[in-house]
Amino acid sequence: MAQPSRTSAETSAPVYDRVETEARNAGLMIMGALHPRSTNVKLLTAGTLVLLGAGRDFWPVLKSSPEWGGDDPVDRWSSRVIGHMALYLGAKAYFPFGGPPYVPFIDWALKSDRTFSSPVGALVHDTVGMMISFRGALHFPQEFDIPKGTGQSPCTTCAAPCARTCPVGALNSQGFYDVGSCHDHLATRAGQDCMTRGCLARVSCPLSSGAGRTPEQSAHHMKAFHPS
Repeated sequence: MAQPSRTSAETSAPVYDRVETEARNAGLMIMGALHPRSTNVKLLTAGTLVLLGAGRDFWPVLKSSPEWGGDDPVDRWSSRVIGHMALYLGAKAYFPFGGPPYVPFIDWALKSDRTFSSPVGALVHDTVGMMISFRGALHFPQEFDIPKGTGQSPCTTCAAPCARTCPVGALNSQGFYDVGSCHDHLATRAGQDCMTRGCLARVSCPLSSGAGRTPEQSAHHMKAFHPS
């Protein structure tokens, strides 16, 4: 697929700004960035890594794409779109799917100073709360300026509704995830609330509204997690 032409102003902009623009145009958002040399992340040792996730416009963009309607539309869309971004911007694309082996996205996210471990063990992001959906990452060989993360978990000033909301305690204050209890609940009539609205514990996070997820999108992800 041919890439659209860019103006000289676009191609001369700082690299981070160019990535941010390309991501936004694709329905994605930058969820964090880091320099492997100074953060001691797994797999990488140099350059700049930019983490990409679903933005507020992700769902309508996905539904209008050629991947929609087939198997694994989210992953296939991510491979195509972020792969093209990597070619255009001069980076290498990594994805959180396609393993084993899997790329260490959790390690990268935690060391970006924008994603943290929540009271229930699941990841929480400073903008989208517990509705995190990493779609890929771009690794650039050069270091360039990136915004500094807050380094401060939003959970430190939160009453932690996530630890009390799961109807069966699958996500709880002990910080472990009882996958079996979760799936058992989703198979019941009572579990249809989670299936249509999204995981209630994750939805309860005050920051999760920042993801802009519609019930339709949440239902799609839940069905992928728990096929009927």
